[in-house]
Amino acid sequence: MKATDMYIIMKGIKLYAFHGVMEQERKIGANFIIDIKIKTDFSKAAISDSLEETISYADIFNDIKKEMEIPSKLLENICQRICNRLFLSYSTIEYINIRLFKENPPMNSNSDTVGVEMNYER
Repeated sequence: MKATDMYIIMKGIKLYAFHGVMEQERKIGANFIIDIKIKTDFSKAAISDSLEETISYADIFNDIKKEMEIPSKLLENICQRICNRLFLSYSTIEYINIRLFKENPPMNSNSDTVGVEMNYER
């Protein structure tokens, strides 16, 4: 048996951060939700049951959190920075799909969230 595609998936990461085009958004902050899908080979970890053979979810979360702490105007910029950090930190990452949503956007609409989705390959 051979595994062909392997993904680390984290859904619904919720962080409070200070992003937005309007200055008020960057002062008051808002809730953000992140979904991320990372393609990497963890076939050795599947056999050995060893964390050293894969990427820790906690490490991924901490990298995301660090980038979310840096205020940005655009969600696109935040996604770019998160993926850049992950590719630099983990050489085994082949592909990343990231979705970033802002709750209750200040745009006079009845929207729960607005967001972006981006795909990156090494």
